[in-house]
Amino acid sequence: MAPYSLLVTRLQKALGVRQYHVASVLCQRAKVAMSHFEPNEYIRYDLLEKNINIVRKRLNRPLTLSEKIVYGHLDDPANQEIERGKTYLRLRPDRVAMQDATAQMAMLQFISSGLPKVAVPSTIHCDHLIEAQLGGEKDLRRAKDINQEVYNFLATAGAKYGVGFWRPGSGIIHQIILENYSYPGVLLIGTDSHTPNGGGLGGICIGVGGADAVDVMAGIPWELKCPKVIGVKLTGSLSGWTSPKDVILKVAGILTVKGGTGAIVEYHGPGVDSISCTGMATICNMGAEIGATTSVFPYNHRMKKYLNKTGRADIANLADEFKDHLVPDPGCHYDQLIEINLNELKPHINGPFTPDLAHPVAEVGSVAEKEGWPLDIRVGLIGSCTNSSYEDMGRSAAVAKQALAHGLKCKSQFTITPGSEQIRATIERDGYAQILRDVGGIVLANACGPCIGQWDRKDIKKGEKNTIVTSYNRNFTGRNDANPETHAFVTSPEIVTALAIAGTLKFNPETDFLTGKDGKKFKLEAPDADELPHAEFDPGQDTYQHPPKDSSGQRVDVSPTSQRLQLLEPFDKWDGKDLEDLQILIKVKGKCTTDHISAAGPWLKFRGHLDNISNNLLIGAINVENGKANSVRNAVTQEFGPVPDTARYYKEHGIRWVVIGDENYGEGSSREHAALEPRHLGGRAIITKSFARIHETNLKKQGLLPLTFTDPADYNKIHPVDKLTIQGLKDFAPGKPLKCIIKHPNGTQETILLNHTFNETQIEWFRAGSALNRMKELQK
Repeated sequence: MAPYSLLVTRLQKALGVRQYHVASVLCQRAKVAMSHFEPNEYIRYDLLEKNINIVRKRLNRPLTLSEKIVYGHLDDPANQEIERGKTYLRLRPDRVAMQDATAQMAMLQFISSGLPKVAVPSTIHCDHLIEAQLGGEKDLRRAKDINQEVYNFLATAGAKYGVGFWRPGSGIIHQIILENYSYPGVLLIGTDSHTPNGGGLGGICIGVGGADAVDVMAGIPWELKCPKVIGVKLTGSLSGWTSPKDVILKVAGILTVKGGTGAIVEYHGPGVDSISCTGMATICNMGAEIGATTSVFPYNHRMKKYLNKTGRADIANLADEFKDHLVPDPGCHYDQLIEINLNELKPHINGPFTPDLAHPVAEVGSVAEKEGWPLDIRVGLIGSCTNSSYEDMGRSAAVAKQALAHGLKCKSQFTITPGSEQIRATIERDGYAQILRDVGGIVLANACGPCIGQWDRKDIKKGEKNTIVTSYNRNFTGRNDANPETHAFVTSPEIVTALAIAGTLKFNPETDFLTGKDGKKFKLEAPDADELPHAEFDPGQDTYQHPPKDSSGQRVDVSPTSQRLQLLEPFDKWDGKDLEDLQILIKVKGKCTTDHISAAGPWLKFRGHLDNISNNLLIGAINVENGKANSVRNAVTQEFGPVPDTARYYKEHGIRWVVIGDENYGEGSSREHAALEPRHLGGRAIITKSFARIHETNLKKQGLLPLTFTDPADYNKIHPVDKLTIQGLKDFAPGKPLKCIIKHPNGTQETILLNHTFNETQIEWFRAGSALNRMKELQK
């Protein structure tokens, strides 16, 4: 057998792979490191410029900013076919970032690939597994104890394969990326749907599944359907109670949860300069809630100010030199254009149950009364990856300080989540944290916490109808506390703080009065706070583990009896035949997010164990047959039971199955477990009216068939008791629909057509059984 190094070389040659860490030796015009943590990995603005010039000459038209950055990272800019919304681009991202829940599966897949080291700078961030219970320090100690096996796996895997490791307590992945890794013009992919947060620093930062991250870490060109570009022109300036959060809440109300699918949202116009860098990050972060591929802002003085304050003046100076490539060309074309006058924008609050149900704060109380939503606010929660910057905490503290001056504290419970150890240490030093405690708040650990369901909530019982307000990003049913009757609303941190003080949705801080302890009425003034600290940021505790230069002696152990981690077995290859007599596991009614398909919260502890976490498959999806969650008919026994149990029964008895879904199936997180689980339990296809982008790609990566009805009305032709046969797989080709034969129990049949978006590479994934299988085939 050939030596392993030769196998790797052959794989690279076969796939067109660049040599490892090629960026460190090619930069000639300027040598500026991507980050302090990787001093020998340089920013390649010279290559970006070269590629942009090649593409501009080919297309002969002005380019949007997102086009410049995306096309500037093409693997073959001279020959790549480029058509927005149609062609697939082969790209060379600059780096990879993974949060601890998704990193487990990503690293398990990378280990399975057999490659010795990651090909691009990569990091792991421990932020998802810390449950909010008692407060920061106690919750962090508890998480380290409970998750010791997982943290040890991630730390040793990072050391073995050259991945930087941010220990638990470091903070939320997206805040750390903004502070250390994002920069204007970077192309970064992250295994979390809110990776677009980095667009606040002018980067194209895209959320993906773990298998996509493995491609990039393996040095394989990463494929992305050429995005359309939605322009959002901002005029005027933010003032008063209106915040950056209100920009994206307004956009979400316009575009809805799927209006940005297949597109990059590009903000531009004179209003941009009135928004801080972290405010731009907030807007980009929540672009995930409209289905956008990512969002981005043009490089400006607010970004330069942030780079300087976070110790990256050298990057800012280099960006100044290449600024023409970090802003859109004059006269560039957008596929859709939205205009928002920031002078007229009012504070918004979106919800409940979906982040695109937009209301002005001034109107939400009357809407809630009409709809029967609880007016009393049980808990207000600020922080999360969306709104945990120094400015966010300062504006919230400014509101709290006014209430304290009149002898008031929060009527609602109140929690604060710092975005990073640096933010926590700095707001402690500058007094913000104490003000927020004095008004009744509890400062939680530097982690995701309640935003992703990691919340040991004690003030209500499950099923109790109640209202919470948060500065988080999404508010799907049961998302924060696993209670389907919790009405969660999303707004800015300062509005959350004001509402928590008042204790009711009917309070409008712009017009309404509070009564002080002395009985006198007063009105809260609009908060004012510094966007960055006057002194330098306090870095707090050192929580970063550098990968060692020599990892030859490093071991990565996974116990065969572990309940938290499980080495992966390859999925079976396609047998070369059509898929006949597929049983319908469930026909889903209405919204089906990744939270419905693979719940988070307490299930996060099984993210590294595919078989165990598969016990949550589709337990939140509503069955059209009976209107219930986690209750489906077993076609053999005719008994109703849990979805995972029924899937396991089918798998054990050799019955292949399919899921029927509604619109925007799989919206929400980058959670590839929502694709791994159905594949593991015997699923073969998911047929829907439409898919969310990340989930569709994740399904393809695992060898499943994500298919859509050519006529959406055909959804109504399929009943849970039917069987389906998918024909045409022997001649499976891009752009060619597949036939679906619907076999009804009475013996009648009808034929419908199913569309797909597979390209040639993705068809090879299907034939091999998964993208990982295909990679291993090429190694041979």
